[in-house]
Amino acid sequence: MNRRNALSAALGAMALAAVPAFAAGALPTVEVFKNPSCGCCGAWVDHLKAAGFDVKVTMVDDTSVARKKYGLPDRFGSCHTAVVAGYVVEGHVPAADVKKLLAMKPVAIGIAVPGMPVGSPGMEMGSRKDPYQVLLVDKQGRERVFSSYS
Repeated sequence: MNRRNALSAALGAMALAAVPAFAAGALPTVEVFKNPSCGCCGAWVDHLKAAGFDVKVTMVDDTSVARKKYGLPDRFGSCHTAVVAGYVVEGHVPAADVKKLLAMKPVAIGIAVPGMPVGSPGMEMGSRKDPYQVLLVDKQGRERVFSSYS
């Protein structure tokens, strides 16, 4: 093997070795505002961590204060409010949808799963899975369907 091939092989190996470290650090931190007594919110935090997110939890008595601070209308409310990369993520939104939001970078307040639908991440109850939608909320507070789960 000549020096050029050896150098190429070494650089390729180094690049491949760096991929997992880069991928793990590529996701921004999610700050979650939750009530200390809410177990389903903790399960959602675990769901985000399992998907590779770094999560900072801030305990609050009233999550509506965080929703108001970040501009999300209360009608989209759930049991916890999160902020990531300038977006609000309200309720039991699947981590895959958070990643999709970050990749798309829409002009929006964020995404929300209003209420607490059974079967959404953190709201698992055996095999029961109620249909629900993840809503994209624009800067005027209007929503459209971002993802659907049946």
